[in-house]
Amino acid sequence: MNANSGSLAGRVAVVTGASRGIGLAVARRLVADGARVGVTARHPEALAEAVAALGGPAHAVGVAGRADDPAHRAETVRRVTETFGPVDILVNNVGINPVHGPLATLDLAAARKILDVNLLGTLGWTQEVCAAGLTARGGCVVNVSSIAGHTPSPGIAFYGVSKAAVDHLTACLAVELAPTVRVNAVAPAVVRTRFAAALYADREDEVAGAYPLGRLGEPGDVAAAVAFLASDEAAWITGQTLVLDGGLTLTGRPA
Repeated sequence: MNANSGSLAGRVAVVTGASRGIGLAVARRLVADGARVGVTARHPEALAEAVAALGGPAHAVGVAGRADDPAHRAETVRRVTETFGPVDILVNNVGINPVHGPLATLDLAAARKILDVNLLGTLGWTQEVCAAGLTARGGCVVNVSSIAGHTPSPGIAFYGVSKAAVDHLTACLAVELAPTVRVNAVAPAVVRTRFAAALYADREDEVAGAYPLGRLGEPGDVAAAVAFLASDEAAWITGQTLVLDGGLTLTGRPA
């Protein structure tokens, strides 16, 4: 999955949650492969920095807002379409996990917020690009899930529940939107980002030692997989969740 400059030439993508971390790495890779991208995030200043890092207005447009806000989703798709043309690729990267602890004492309001962003937000963005013509034109959706959705993950269990639902949503959408739209997901283990820092801070060597490949993931690892699934090289792949975990799940250890 090496960078393939021009493999996405002429494509237009939307990447949510792309001011930093995995989202920004995905947007960088898509731009490197020839796509133009619309990127979203909550904070305008961080988003402006991301657009500059992506090469400026010729390559990227930023739209600030909340991923679970229908008006923001509609405005993003409208602005990206007006700037670059119809959306061909959607990368649902936004995800939150505002709580840590056991399910028995989980705050249900927090649980609803997790579902609103991680699950219903993913569906809402997909509905938006489909309504804008993706189903008729053809294209692809790539959802960013997590191996926390594949194996019990103490402390972040409900986040894992939401991601397990994203995996199933991916399969259901793949069936419903075929044959014109492919829908796949990637499920990373711990990736070295600010979002995941609490899972490895001050003990990275110890955490990485549990992985057969001996290291944590990097945002670029996820970006490479997303770019592959968005490309024509993955033209006969749909409904799949690609696990990116350095071999961790082979060990039977919790995510």
